[in-house]
Amino acid sequence: MDYSSTLWTLGVSFVLATLLGPVCIPVLRRMKFGQTVREEGPQSHQKKTGTPTMGGIIILLALTLSYLKFADGGLAFWAILVACLGFGLVGFMDDYIKIVMKRSLGLTAKQKLAGQLIVSIVFCVLLHRMGHSTAIGFPGIDGSLELGWGYYVFVVIVFFASSNAVNFTDGLDGLLSGTSALAFGAYALIALEAAQSQSAIFSAAMIGAVLGFLVYNAHPAKVFMGDTGSLGIGGGLAAVAILTKTELLLILIGGVFVIEMLSVIIQVTSFKTRGKRVFKMSPIHHHFELVGWSEWKVVTVFWSAGLALAVLGFILYKGL
Repeated sequence: MDYSSTLWTLGVSFVLATLLGPVCIPVLRRMKFGQTVREEGPQSHQKKTGTPTMGGIIILLALTLSYLKFADGGLAFWAILVACLGFGLVGFMDDYIKIVMKRSLGLTAKQKLAGQLIVSIVFCVLLHRMGHSTAIGFPGIDGSLELGWGYYVFVVIVFFASSNAVNFTDGLDGLLSGTSALAFGAYALIALEAAQSQSAIFSAAMIGAVLGFLVYNAHPAKVFMGDTGSLGIGGGLAAVAILTKTELLLILIGGVFVIEMLSVIIQVTSFKTRGKRVFKMSPIHHHFELVGWSEWKVVTVFWSAGLALAVLGFILYKGL
């Protein structure tokens, strides 16, 4: 496995996503797959009402086609594909119910969790068949903890946390596209260092897909990815972290996603227990908007944080 194959995968995926944009966006618009913006959100977002959503289809199509072209097959190949497309399918169902069937809440919480659990279990079965290690390592420390069958419970938790944290981050034009490209950039390098060809190829394919999507998702966005894209990205990110045995390092590399999720947890907990809000609005990217930051400033600051965390994560992996 060399860097040239990874770069080819990234390039092909990027070209496919940019070519799919002008094809898919008008179709989504004609089918009236438009975004509904919350009235309690920042007033500047009201003008986004009606912008086509479910654009995650573009990401998943470009990703899958390039991954199928350059990957070698095998259980690791199928495990990653099941995780990404499985979570993407759950997101697609949620988007479809909200937008097409006009049920504002989409899937119920139980239905969404059930779908995510089923995909996670299938992934765990594939892991077991691969003989994947059930020990977890600690970043920067020489040693590991053997969990036995408890490892598979841990894997399910990683999937739930990753997919939902990434989903919370999808709220501003280009925010998730950019931060996910940076996180997968770190994982592409980690996978290459660990000789994990399937994970490296997948990470490169995802980078190309989200950057190609960013061409149309950057401010002012012509299309949003919806849960179709965000859950697919979250599932794929968790899968790569698990296969490269860097499950705990994901907390650092995906630090922006962690902060977004924690802001929601803190906000909800504070309001329910004290009747007070800690932030003007959660997830935290909306808080910064409401204190006067422009949407583009919030996105670029979060991108910068994502880059710093991705670099730190790779450095810690290398043990430098």
